[in-house]
Amino acid sequence: MKNNLLRYAILFLLITVAGAAQAQVMARFTVNSGKYKRVNTPVHTPVSYNLMAGGDSLQLFETTGNLRRQVPFQNYQNKYLYWILDGITAPDTTRTYELVKAAPVRSMAGMQVKDSAGTLVLRDGARKLLQYNYSIVEPPAGIDKVYRRSGFIHPLWAPDGQVITNIHPEGHWHHVGIWNPWTHTSFKGKETDFWNLQKKEGTVRFNGFISHTNGPVLCGFEALQDHVAFSGDKETVALNETWEVKAFNSGTDNTRSVWDFFTSQSCADTAGITLLQYRYGGGFGLRTNAEWTTTTSQVLTSEGKTRKDADSTRARWIKITGRTAKGQAGILIMNHPYDFDYPQPVRVWPENSERGEIMMNFSPTKMRPMEMTYGKTYRMYYRVMVFNNDLTAQEAEEAWGAFVYPPMVTVYPNVVAGR
Repeated sequence: MKNNLLRYAILFLLITVAGAAQAQVMARFTVNSGKYKRVNTPVHTPVSYNLMAGGDSLQLFETTGNLRRQVPFQNYQNKYLYWILDGITAPDTTRTYELVKAAPVRSMAGMQVKDSAGTLVLRDGARKLLQYNYSIVEPPAGIDKVYRRSGFIHPLWAPDGQVITNIHPEGHWHHVGIWNPWTHTSFKGKETDFWNLQKKEGTVRFNGFISHTNGPVLCGFEALQDHVAFSGDKETVALNETWEVKAFNSGTDNTRSVWDFFTSQSCADTAGITLLQYRYGGGFGLRTNAEWTTTTSQVLTSEGKTRKDADSTRARWIKITGRTAKGQAGILIMNHPYDFDYPQPVRVWPENSERGEIMMNFSPTKMRPMEMTYGKTYRMYYRVMVFNNDLTAQEAEEAWGAFVYPPMVTVYPNVVAGR
């Protein structure tokens, strides 16, 4: 018996030494949750290209306390290392990780972008998250062709599969799911509206892709779009825009999904452009499921406003929930302190709007104008959480905190095992 125990002890020691000899710790990380509780929160840290050069030979392990378990991670654009702080992490908690170079491991790309028939569909495994339409989508039969549109998101799916967005609703044929045009602008001395297509003053068009991303942690794309101004038969590109959309693995919670929407805009013409103050100045726009009406839906903002009084108030986040025959679901949209005129004003249709349906948008120029000059880039940052059932105000606040005050990652690079 003693000989067997000794044999096992020696064997374990040999395996441990061999593993240590083969595995090289490339970096160590500590992640502090800060003052917010974290629930399956994406974390990232800048990394050097040289650090990630190991490719498939790299593995990430959580080493908190006595734990040692492998964690999916992703190299994003050779600039950032992403993983999910999975499960629930209490406030003021620190978790530790090691990036190790060892035997090659095949990485499973559970987060995928599917390109088909003029659309990109972002998926978390078999579950559809959102669809970006890069080909022209025609309006319903018999409706003016001026409402043809590309460069927008629809459908947006809840985790249970029901569709949250709506396009081409009667009377507002220009509403297309989630879209991001400006309404009241001055371009070359002329008022130009890129939102209300029926005015035939302007539109937004898809212009090409920069990248597609797949992986175990996130998927997404970068797309180029043009804001085109009309003057008679002449067209002029007024703004160049880039959309960066990243959807994250939901970790242990299949009732929620999270994705980031970053827009960068720059003047395409030396004349520049002024985004004039207006009651709904454009920006991140959302038209929801037609079944979400006054009697089946609720609105709540970070400031405690509801559909009755949210319009023309400022909000760090806005939560919309609705019920259909498939059940209850909702969407939480958050804006960032980096955004123009943060916390941004919101436009929310009142309860007596047409058919009681919901349209909302974060409207950066609702209370003051924005001057855009040639040679500068202007950015807006939003995070969207889509969920089954509902979120409490506290859960919405924690989600906003995860976006604006992400867990703090500290990197200890070039640490070699045994030193």
